[in-house]
Amino acid sequence: MFYQYYPENLCKTDLAGADRARLLVGYVTGEELADAAAPLGIPASAVAACASMHPYFRSGVEIYDDYTFTQLRVSEPDTGRHYCVAMFIKRDLIVLVDVEDPEQFVQGQFIGVLQRYTAATVTAEKLLCAFFDTLVAGDTQFLERTGFELSELEEDLVHNKTDKDFNIDILAVKKQLLVKHNFYEQLLDITEALEEDDNELFPAEELRYLANINTRLTRLREDTDALNDAAVHLQDAYQASLDLKLNNSMKFFTVLTTVFFPLTIIVGWYGMNFDTMAEFHWRFGYIYVIALSVVTVTLFTLFAKKRKWF
Repeated sequence: MFYQYYPENLCKTDLAGADRARLLVGYVTGEELADAAAPLGIPASAVAACASMHPYFRSGVEIYDDYTFTQLRVSEPDTGRHYCVAMFIKRDLIVLVDVEDPEQFVQGQFIGVLQRYTAATVTAEKLLCAFFDTLVAGDTQFLERTGFELSELEEDLVHNKTDKDFNIDILAVKKQLLVKHNFYEQLLDITEALEEDDNELFPAEELRYLANINTRLTRLREDTDALNDAAVHLQDAYQASLDLKLNNSMKFFTVLTTVFFPLTIIVGWYGMNFDTMAEFHWRFGYIYVIALSVVTVTLFTLFAKKRKWF
C-alpha cells in the first residue's frame, strides 16, 4: 500500500493515481514490489535481494546513483522476536518491503509515524528519522531496568546470596545487550550512510535530522556497551568468588589433613604388631595409643590455630 500527503490528510493511493511531484511512501509485500519495481525504477537485482532475511543485523547499506537500499532487522522489545524489512530510499520516495514481518510489527510502527505529519511539515528526512526514533522508543527504560537488574545481581553477590542460576542470569542479560548493540550498530550504519548522502538524495539543510538521530543512537550504543562491561565484570567477580570458595575449601581440607597426618604415622607404627613391642602385651597399651592420638591431634590443632591456618 502506498500513501501520499495532501493538504487535507494522509491518503492511500496506488502507483497509477500517485502524484510523483509529491512525497510517495509505501509499505509493500515482495509480490507488490515486483509489480511496482519498473514504474519506481527499482532494478530486478534489488527486488531479488528482498526475497529472504539476512542472517545478521549488519547486512550493509548499498548506495547507488539514484537510490539507497538496505535491509533492516528489528527486535520486538516484549517478545524478542526478530522482523525484517527492506528499505528503498529515493528522492521523494520511501518504500519498505515486508521481508519477514508476519505480525505486522514494523508495519504498525511505520504507519504510526506517517500519521504524525501533515503535508505542510513532512519531509523524507523527518519520516526516516521519526521511524528510526520509534524503533528505539523505550530503549532508555530498557537500559535503565537492565542497570538495576545488574545492580541487584551485584548486591546478591556481595551478600553471598547467589544461587545456581546466577551465571545463567548474567548470560541472559549479556545476550540481550548484544542484540541491542548489534541493532544500534545497524541503525548507525544506515543513518551514517544517509547523512553522508553520497547520491545527493536529500537537501543539505535537512541532514541535521539524521545527525540528531545518529547522536541519539551513538549514546544508546555507548550505554549498552557500558552495561555489557558491567555484566562482564560482574561475571568475573562471580567466578572469583567461586574460586575463593574453592580455595577456602581446599585450605580447610589441607589443614584437616595436616592435623590428622600424625595419626597415620601412629597407626602405621603400632600396626606392625611385632612381638617385641612393649605396648603390644601391655594392658594399658590400647588406652595409651588413644591418649597419644588425642594429645597429638590437640597439639597440631593448637599449632594450626596459632598460625591462623583457619
